[in-house]
Amino acid sequence: MQQIMIVEDDPKLAELLESYIVKYGYDVHRVCDFSQVMEEFQQHKPDLVLLDINLPSYDGYYWCRQIRLTSTCPVLFISARAGEMDQIMALENGGDDYITKPFNYGVVMAKIRSQLRRAYGEYASGHQERVLQVEGLMLLPERLELKLGTAQVTLTRKEADIMESLMERYPRVSSRDALLEKLWDDQSYVDENTLNVNITRVRKKLQELGVEDAVETVRGTGYKLHVTWNGEAGL
Repeated sequence: MQQIMIVEDDPKLAELLESYIVKYGYDVHRVCDFSQVMEEFQQHKPDLVLLDINLPSYDGYYWCRQIRLTSTCPVLFISARAGEMDQIMALENGGDDYITKPFNYGVVMAKIRSQLRRAYGEYASGHQERVLQVEGLMLLPERLELKLGTAQVTLTRKEADIMESLMERYPRVSSRDALLEKLWDDQSYVDENTLNVNITRVRKKLQELGVEDAVETVRGTGYKLHVTWNGEAGL
């Protein structure tokens, strides 16, 4: 049974979320001591985290960064903050999606199921691990790893999805619409600015591998992968 961890300091809302999620067959762990979020995360090892921004002591951005030091499990921010900058901050700090309060519980469940499918659905028995490769750049989408020679970086789920689309389409263009559909297959929250943020994060991860200017913007259309690296790098 997959487990959802709820980090929400409004006890009534947390209780309602728990009761709704449990109806769909998931196990739920609610955090009550908000100074021990990471301790409880490491103890319970949830498959997905619902994380509020406004929390005692440290905010949700802080806790998401701590989670990302040890895990790539999906993190969905839930917040009454509806501003564009809050949503950008959530993604920049490692979140996978953003749900604004007050929310529809059906939408919450759709987003949870979507993220769980993307994170774990391909681990079904008999599934052979996929590897995508372009001129020595190697993506292992199920491990959320990107490699070039001996160098390696860990990706978030959305970063891996973007790299997968760019590498599958190489040397052709991946349209913005196709990328949005791949990233948010439930179509309940689609924001082009959010795609821009994730593209920026992919470029930063490539830079960590020593790769510059590899994701080219095709104005009015989308993005494409441009080989700027030496396929023998690091070997």
